Amino acid sequence: MIALFKDREHAGVELANKIVEDLKITNMPLFTTNDLIVVAIPRGGIILADIIAKKLSSKIDVLISRKIRSEFNDEFAIGAVMPNGEYFVNNGYVELFQVSQEYLEKEIKFQRKEINRRLILFRGKISYEREFDEKVIILVDDGIATGATIIASARWIKNNFKCKFLIVAVPVAPANDRTITILSEIADTLLNFIQK
Repeated sequence: MIALFKDREHAGVELANKIVEDLKITNMPLFTTNDLIVVAIPRGGIILADIIAKKLSSKIDVLISRKIRSEFNDEFAIGAVMPNGEYFVNNGYVELFQVSQEYLEKEIKFQRKEINRRLILFRGKISYEREFDEKVIILVDDGIATGATIIASARWIKNNFKCKFLIVAVPVAPANDRTITILSEIADTLLNFIQK
């Protein structure tokens, strides 16, 4: 398969161009740059979000979430935890790997501590307060693997803030995947370049 992007910077430029193009033709409510916040999911999403925020002359913020790791593979996400303790788990993975409730609770507790540490490090405070209310949010990550983090993040924004509009923007997403269906139901707009 031919790579669509040379690196994250290239993906950020292309995604920023796509967002600008889609904002011109979408039925999204009118907004000013004061209404707009580009929200990055660290780490990979920060580079892309910075490029997009500069292109749109908007504010930028980070959304600290943490994946719930598989018990037997630290790199494989079976879910994700948000700053207030809300979490999303892929029940299919939980059943497949026979994840115990005890392990889930222990892992969620561990990840919440790490979220708080990173919130202080990156934002200087633990609470998001009402910062995303009445805003057009562009939630950015550098791609989708299992989808746990981006789904949990999009749901958290929709459930906890009165945002005007939520755009989920990723350069790479799986084709014909359940994650895309779920994100399309949560977000007002989903922008991506799908690899088949």
